[in-house]
Amino acid sequence: MPHTTTTTSAALLALSTLLVTSCASADGSGDPSERQGGVEERPVVLTTFTVLQDIASEVAGDRADVRSITPHGAEIHEYDPTPGDVRDAAEADLILANGLGLEAWLEQFLDQSDAPTVTVTGDIEPLPVTRLPGHPDDAAEMPVNPHAWMSPRQGMSYVDGVEDALSELSPEDADVFAENAAALRDELAALDVEARERAEELEEVHLVTCEGAFSYLADDLDLGEHYLWPVNADDEGSPQQVEAQIRYVRDHEVPTVFCESTVNDAAQQQVVQETGAELGEPLYVDSLTEADGPVPTYVDLLRHDLELILAGAEDDGR
Repeated sequence: MPHTTTTTSAALLALSTLLVTSCASADGSGDPSERQGGVEERPVVLTTFTVLQDIASEVAGDRADVRSITPHGAEIHEYDPTPGDVRDAAEADLILANGLGLEAWLEQFLDQSDAPTVTVTGDIEPLPVTRLPGHPDDAAEMPVNPHAWMSPRQGMSYVDGVEDALSELSPEDADVFAENAAALRDELAALDVEARERAEELEEVHLVTCEGAFSYLADDLDLGEHYLWPVNADDEGSPQQVEAQIRYVRDHEVPTVFCESTVNDAAQQQVVQETGAELGEPLYVDSLTEADGPVPTYVDLLRHDLELILAGAEDDGR
């Protein structure tokens, strides 16, 4: 989502110097599969965050070296790229981005790289952050919600965008990418059907979170949605936001509220104390976990969050 990130001139100079040094040592042939005197290597695909890295890895299989700029557990919106990120950009044959205002730092970062960049959400119809009547932020213009991957249905569009970009980069592997992409789309389609059927069995589901990151999922499953703040790094957890959340939870007798894994849950803890609602386990949105964590893959992330959200709606034992 739109944010402003300040980078000092000294830092930019250091990053630029590193990039020039890295580029000076790279082969200039332009062939992504040939480097270092014609030795064949896999093309390097750099993604902006770990969710997109996993999608690209699933589609690429063993035909590309897929990396993420932001590390596991990082907050994406206001990330500060490191010198190591710039070195990765110098090696990249392709950069994949979410767009929709997610990566506030990306435009400045791309000034340091010559790699082609593809935004994978081009075919997605953007939704704004859900406007909440009576919320202290309801008079503001709602920004586009960049978290379209939180919907399994929209996730299939991510797969399409990644497949197209990889096939453009490496046409000789297009059949492999198509097969891998079809398998991932099938998984997401099955998850979408499962979530819809389960949600339809519930009388109503109210998804109450810290950030307003769930517009696409709420639209898919017809969920009532409420949040403390619309955008991470905005005015997070103000007294007015907390009071509006408390009022919503009480009015709708919401049994369980949530916060995202990359943000502070202190404000949501106030809501819990005032209403008696349960604070559910963290929802994963902006980042996957390491391999030994609960959501090492994109499909794992969706399953984890959907299970918590729907099970929380079924919990009427407050």
